[in-house]
Amino acid sequence: MTDDVRHTVSKVIVVDYDPQWPHVFEALRAPIWRAVADIAISIEHVGSTSVPGLAAKPVIDMDVVVPEGRVSAGIARLTTLGYQHEGELGVPNREAFRSPSGAARHHLYLCPSTSLALANHVAIRDHLRANPSVARAYGDLKKRLALEFAHDIDGYVEAKTSFLVGILRQIGFSENDLAEITGVNRLPTTS
Repeated sequence: MTDDVRHTVSKVIVVDYDPQWPHVFEALRAPIWRAVADIAISIEHVGSTSVPGLAAKPVIDMDVVVPEGRVSAGIARLTTLGYQHEGELGVPNREAFRSPSGAARHHLYLCPSTSLALANHVAIRDHLRANPSVARAYGDLKKRLALEFAHDIDGYVEAKTSFLVGILRQIGFSENDLAEITGVNRLPTTS
C-alpha cells in the first residue's frame, strides 16, 4: 500500500490501465530472478499496475520475497544488478532499492516472507483482482486524488490510506496491523 516515491516524484500522475504493465513486470523480473532464484521464494507484481483494469501511477511495484534469514543475501545479490539499497525507508521489514539508470520505471522491495508490508501488498492486490467493482472505485479515487494532490505525493498517499485500510479490515487484518500500516502512510506531524 505504501508508495515510496515520496522523495522522487514531482507530480502525481495516475493513468488508465496499460495492458503492457504485466509484460514490463516480466521483463524486469527475469534478470532479478536469475540473480536470486536459489535464495528467494518468489517475485510478486504488486501495487496498482498488477491489477487488470485499475488506473495507476505508471510505475511497476515488485516485491522480492525471501525467507527471514536471507534478507542480507538478497540485498547483496540485488546490488550486483545495479540496484542501490536504500534501507527500510520507514516501512519495517521491507528493504527498498533505487533502480539502475535506464531501467523501466519501477520500485523494487525485498521482503522477508513474514513481512507485514508484503502481506499488505499481496492482500490488496488479490482483493482488487477478485473484486472489479472495488478496483474501479479505487481507480476513480486515485484519479481524483491525483488531481487534488498533483504536487503532494505525501498527501496523495495519506488520502487513499483509509480506503485501503478498509479493505484490509474486511479481509481480517488485526487492528494492531492496521494501526501500523496506517502509521506508515500518514504524514509526519510537525510540532
